[in-house]
Amino acid sequence: MAINLVTKFLPYVDELFSTESKKSLLTNQDFDWTGAHTVKVYKIGTSEMTNYNRNPVAGFTGSRYGTIKDLDATTEEFTLKNDRSFTFAIDKLDTDETAQQLAAASALARQQREVVIPEVDTYVYGVMAEGAGTKPAAVALSETNIYDEILKATAALDNAEVPETGRVLVVAPDVYLLMKRCGDITMETDIGNDMRLRGVVSNLDGANVLKIPASRLPKDFGFMLAHPCATVAPTKLEDYKIHVDPPGISGDLVEGRIVYDAFVLDNKVKAIYYQAKAAAATK
Repeated sequence: MAINLVTKFLPYVDELFSTESKKSLLTNQDFDWTGAHTVKVYKIGTSEMTNYNRNPVAGFTGSRYGTIKDLDATTEEFTLKNDRSFTFAIDKLDTDETAQQLAAASALARQQREVVIPEVDTYVYGVMAEGAGTKPAAVALSETNIYDEILKATAALDNAEVPETGRVLVVAPDVYLLMKRCGDITMETDIGNDMRLRGVVSNLDGANVLKIPASRLPKDFGFMLAHPCATVAPTKLEDYKIHVDPPGISGDLVEGRIVYDAFVLDNKVKAIYYQAKAAAATK
């Protein structure tokens, strides 16, 4: 006797895991691109200290304060390079016959969560790592040396007179595991709820610790200690639309566009310390 078993479809979508963006703690929005595609900012030089000439010789005609020189006033230019977009259509019957699971609004939110945000984050972290002012040779990180390497980063920023308040330590989950196993590291985990919502998992030596998925970080990423003053990460345009029954489509047409970039300021490169991770030695 043949028996036809029932196949049942539930109104549920097996969503991919995805984390929210955490780049706002690492970057700033100090510059305004409104009405412009390129922004230029000045870099102003300084004057060297010298000895005041209190008793000039006879016939001296210069300045007792020293030789007068003009200050340098150069510019650095930031042009937005990433103008990205996407589009897809959802047929009206596809929405009806998938128990409303294939719907434009939820599909757009999924696109932002699983595609747009990861792309922007990956780009920004890559720009910061590439533009870091201090990039020592790659080392094989372990639970015995991880704290020493982080202390080197802290010392580098201290010597560059980078502000101590607001520093952020970025690590991938495997490096965070090394930190947890290191007996010399005592991390402050009593973090305010507002900071936890922004992705901060702990505090080490005054720096907020951000744990970022390895898929959004450069290859061989060890850790990065940075101050947000160093990196400008503008999003000039973020435009998402759902067109209902547009010409030629019985259903919804979804379109999205985002214009973004990231720039490390020339005079603040020392506010980023990037440590690449070398492969562990095999025995």
